[in-house]
Amino acid sequence: MTQHQRLLIIDFGSQVTQLIARRLRELNVFCEIHPYNLLTDEILRGLNPQAVILSGGPDSVTRPGSPRAPQAVFELGVPVFGICYGQQVMMEQLGGKVEAGHHAEYGRAFIAPAEGHKGDGIFAGLFQTGREEVWMSHGDRVTALAPGFQVIGTSQGAPFAMIADEGRRFYAVQFHPEVHHTPGGRQMLENFVRLAGFTGDWTMAGYRDEAIRKIREQVGDRRVICGLSGGVDSSVAAVLIHEAIGDQLTCVFVDHGLLRLNEAEEVVTMFRDTYNIPLIHADESELFLGALEGVSDPEVKRKTIGRLFIDVFQRYANGIEGAEFLAQGTLYPDVIESVSFSGGPSVTIKSHHNVGGLPEKMGLKLVEPLRELFKDEVRALGRELGLPEKFIGRHPFPGPGLAIRCPGEITRDKLEILRKADAVFIDQIRKHGLYDEIWQAFVAILPVRTVGVMGDGRTYDYACALRAVTSVDGMTADYYPFTHDFLGETATRIINEVKGINRCTYDITSKPPGTIEWE
Repeated sequence: MTQHQRLLIIDFGSQVTQLIARRLRELNVFCEIHPYNLLTDEILRGLNPQAVILSGGPDSVTRPGSPRAPQAVFELGVPVFGICYGQQVMMEQLGGKVEAGHHAEYGRAFIAPAEGHKGDGIFAGLFQTGREEVWMSHGDRVTALAPGFQVIGTSQGAPFAMIADEGRRFYAVQFHPEVHHTPGGRQMLENFVRLAGFTGDWTMAGYRDEAIRKIREQVGDRRVICGLSGGVDSSVAAVLIHEAIGDQLTCVFVDHGLLRLNEAEEVVTMFRDTYNIPLIHADESELFLGALEGVSDPEVKRKTIGRLFIDVFQRYANGIEGAEFLAQGTLYPDVIESVSFSGGPSVTIKSHHNVGGLPEKMGLKLVEPLRELFKDEVRALGRELGLPEKFIGRHPFPGPGLAIRCPGEITRDKLEILRKADAVFIDQIRKHGLYDEIWQAFVAILPVRTVGVMGDGRTYDYACALRAVTSVDGMTADYYPFTHDFLGETATRIINEVKGINRCTYDITSKPPGTIEWE
């Protein structure tokens, strides 16, 4: 996306580097994250950034061989903002001093303005109440400023918590402005991009037009196949590509018999009828369910489903004459992870995609039109493309489908019970206006039968567990705090409306120690 004004984030390994990028994207600024050790002076100059941010990181600049920024960063003549470790790197490389140990600050801290400095430049508008609340996470600290810098703010553990060299437009802080625990952090980032001359040219309408142009240039008059799951990523990718090349795109929707109630019909209807996208509906439920018969080990379930999916997809794809490209819904976090300076799980990222392993087997070239977007930006692009809200905002759904929400042996009867119970639970969540507050919600059918009494008669049916969590990225999660009234009402509906269930429980395990899914 070279047409955009670019802000470069140099990553030193912070756990929240992606959050810097998210904050900037919210300001309509296009930014890219590059690991420090893959940036040479030549590459840096070729990127031609309009500004640079140096991220935090876990290392100590006092350790021999610790990460450094390319020296050319400070010779580009553009604004530079150092955050936490980035501040320490800036001082170390420009002639200041950093000391290790005995200076730790973690969690909430308060910055007071240095004498004679109320803050300007990127610190304009701060200190309105006399001090700034921030979030610290550091063990080392700057003890001497590099030439040209002045102290703007101090904290108990960081005498140079905010510093600036206004002449060179270099700024640095010891805390993390990108986290929401630093209330004035957004103001600093807004000030920084405004000072750097960004006009906010990163919009979904612009991205849509640019992506369509790039797809047409890449594909030409050749054909593309897309593995469609019905999830937001593959759906948005498919609609975007279809807008670019029309009937040169064919989608393959593999129905493995482990989908939610009416899901296959909804996906097929939307893509065939609403968008008139060529779609192969591969109903292979008998194949998958037959292979899973008698299987109870969760890892065997996953591997069986993954292997069969690849085999089935390849069989149908081979029947599409002239296909040279495979479309995937790869997102920017996947790209960042795959080039992380610590190596990153680049080998495992693709195996999480439903079509993992296919490009090498089939000799296809990849079309990945979402690879510069975060998840919420994909949703915004979906709205720009006119996808129905129920597809854009739907909760994540695992590739193995209901198989991993059915602990123990999978049977057709248990799957049918599970589908109906899950549909009631989601209907309840929607009726109470809670769907968008929840990251993911579902029902798991438990491998246990319990005694009950219904209509003066004895029952011996399945128990189920309701699961609903809040999360930002799925890496950690907490259970959603439903009211007892909601849970009671939902349990009553499930037991009354779904034959085969006579007991409901609510899973209140966080992640960690649990996982979101049951298997």
